[in-house]
Order: sequence, then structure tokens, then C-alpha cells
Amino acid sequence: MQQPIYMDYHATTPIDPRVVELIASVMATDYGNASSVDHIFGQRAAAIVESARKIVADLLGASRAKVIFTSGATEAINIVINHIVTSQSPRKIARIALLPTEHAAVIETCRRFQKSHGTELCFIRVDEQGRLDLNSLSHLVANSVDLVCVMAANNEIGNIYPISEVASVCKASHTPFLCDASQAAGKIEINFEELGIDFLIVSAHKIYGPKGIGALICRRNSVPSAMFTGGRQECDVRPGTLNVPAIAGFGEACRLRQLEMVDDELEIAAKRNHLQRLLQQSVRGLSLNGDSKHRLAGNLHVSVENAPNDAVISRIQHSLAISRGASCSSGIERPSHVLEAIGLPSSQIEGSLRISLG
Repeated sequence: MQQPIYMDYHATTPIDPRVVELIASVMATDYGNASSVDHIFGQRAAAIVESARKIVADLLGASRAKVIFTSGATEAINIVINHIVTSQSPRKIARIALLPTEHAAVIETCRRFQKSHGTELCFIRVDEQGRLDLNSLSHLVANSVDLVCVMAANNEIGNIYPISEVASVCKASHTPFLCDASQAAGKIEINFEELGIDFLIVSAHKIYGPKGIGALICRRNSVPSAMFTGGRQECDVRPGTLNVPAIAGFGEACRLRQLEMVDDELEIAAKRNHLQRLLQQSVRGLSLNGDSKHRLAGNLHVSVENAPNDAVISRIQHSLAISRGASCSSGIERPSHVLEAIGLPSSQIEGSLRISLG
């Protein structure tokens, strides 16, 4: 049976065959526990982990000691927000400033602490293209917040956010800055040290690596407390036996991104622009969503009036793999919070489609 054309790279990327080859090799021959350093098997596994840690750090302009491996971006986000909320003094209620277009991993985690700890959520204004209002951010930070959450790039409309300017605002007031770079890492240049971000989140399966592995990058003086108890792995932040094959695959995916990102993204953008022109010429009532001047190379988020997206998806899903929105909300019968946040009319939300290339 012929496979559909895959255009859902924001949900997950296909794993690079070179990454698969390395993972298989590690699983077959380097099966030691990376914490069992009393013998050669554990030492080899530990060396693989540290090599991958350095490669991840190199891709993102961070020092090796600040890379903490997690099961993915969602776990890393939970670790940071939990740390910020629970480390406040007993009578202090945490205040978090965040974009209303953040991934559900950020928004729903914040809402959980809003219910359990009374955490105050302060939403940064965005315009009809989903662009961040820096004046709104500055006002919130000036009125004292304990954490700022601004993603590097949006997982639905593809907007690339000005994280350098956000970092400057946060640094001026010594406010911790959490940046979810899951969609941006390996696609645009990010330099952790130069930007001055406190917590950076990345995920392997968005950059042609394996699922179930990601990383939290943090400053030495900002290492969060653990959510779980157990062993002493990963700076005491994330106890548990390390997934060495997945970590090795993550490192290889990052190494390949360093080598190929610039050329790949130019080619992807050219394909996206060509597809966009064809759709605009062929489909009446089609409109683009998001910031078309500052978006990921592979992002094409459109709405088609009088064409409900569920009807479109049901007709094309056997030949073309695209989505109605974020994969974490797939199958949930409620409008996209991102499209609601930018004030898109319900008729356009119902006809919205996320096409993402790689």
C-alpha cells in the first residue's frame, strides 16, 4: 500500500536513517548502565552519554554541564515550572507571565499550579498575527513576575518569537526566562550563552531524532530541584537509569543538524513558498495565519472559508498527512487555543489546516 505524502513535521519528524543506525548499534553493543562505571560496559555507556551531551550543547551554544536529559520537552517544562512555584516562600504566590499561544505543555502545567497553589497567570498580549507585544511583556515584568515563558517558535502558526529581546527584558529585572525551543532548535540559530536564557527546552523527535528523549538546558545557578526521588542521575534533577540509545540518537540528530541545518532550511522554505503559491492560485477563500515574515521555514498554516477542516482531513488522509492543529490536541473537539488567542473568527478556525514540511 502506497504511503501518504507526509506533511506533519511539526508533530514529529521522521527519524533520520543515520540516527536509526547509530541507535541500533548502541542497543546491540553498548548495553551497559551509564551509572555503573566500575567496569568497561558502564564506562562506555557513560562516554556515549557525555559525548551526546556535548553535541547537544554545541548545537545550542551551551556548556556541557548545563544539559540535563529528560524524557522530552513536556517533562522538562514540568520540572522548571514546578521548581519555580514550589520554591517560593510559604506566603508568596508565584506569578508567571506567558504567551497565550504557548504549547499546552506550558499552559496546562501553569493552570494546574493555578488550581493547586493559586499561581497567578499573566498573559502577554499578542496581535492578530500572533506577534508578541514587547510593551505588554515589559509592563508585566516591571510589576514583578517569578517566571517568563516565551516559546522560540510556535508549533501551530510557526511564528518565530524575538527571544533575544525577551531575554533582555528579563535580564534587566533578574526574572527567570523559560524558553520552549522544541520547534525551533535545529531549524534556526539559538545561542544559549549569548541570549542569556535561564531555561531552554529541546526535544529530539522534532529534529529527526528518536521520540521519548529531550533536554533541559539551564544555568549553573538556576538548576531546578527534582520532582522525583531516586538516584543521583542528571545533576539530581532527573533520577532514573539513562536511556543511552535514545541519548546517543539525540546527539547524532543534533550533530547532523549542525552540519545540514542552513542548507536544509533554505530548501524547505523554497518548497513551502512554492506550495503556498500553488494553493493561493488554486483555492478560493484561502488565507494565511500567523506572521508570514517571521515563521519557520516549513510552516504553512492556512484557513479555507466554508471548508470544515474535519471534512477536508477525512477526504485526504489516505493520500496526504496534514493536521488540523497541534498533535497534543488531535482528536479533541475544541477550537485551537492559539487561533482563539489571535482572534481568528470561528469560521476561519473551523477551516484551518496546519501543513508542515521538512
